[in-house]
Amino acid sequence: MMRVYGLLVDDQTRCEHYHSAVDIIAIQFKCCGKFYPCYQCHNACEDHPIERWQSSEFKQLAILCGHCKNTLSIQQYMEVSHCPYCQAKFNPGCKKHYGIYFDIGG
Repeated sequence: MMRVYGLLVDDQTRCEHYHSAVDIIAIQFKCCGKFYPCYQCHNACEDHPIERWQSSEFKQLAILCGHCKNTLSIQQYMEVSHCPYCQAKFNPGCKKHYGIYFDIGG
């Protein structure tokens, strides 16, 4: 079982910052290799800046579905609105934060 760090409120990776029904993913941060539900949890628990995944690394299995515990590649995650394994819906608002985690250009 993948360990998820941060200010968790349940076992589906919801945290103090994001805890709606669709807030069920954790991201493996490139800088420390740890899975966190969000950038705010990372920043509360770590003493280093976030390092973004580069587009050449988008095949990395760095997204954890909190519902079924399967991992998705970054590319896979960015192309879907739900988990391809269990069909659980992901929060569409997460797209607003892609630039924090991933080097998406622009």
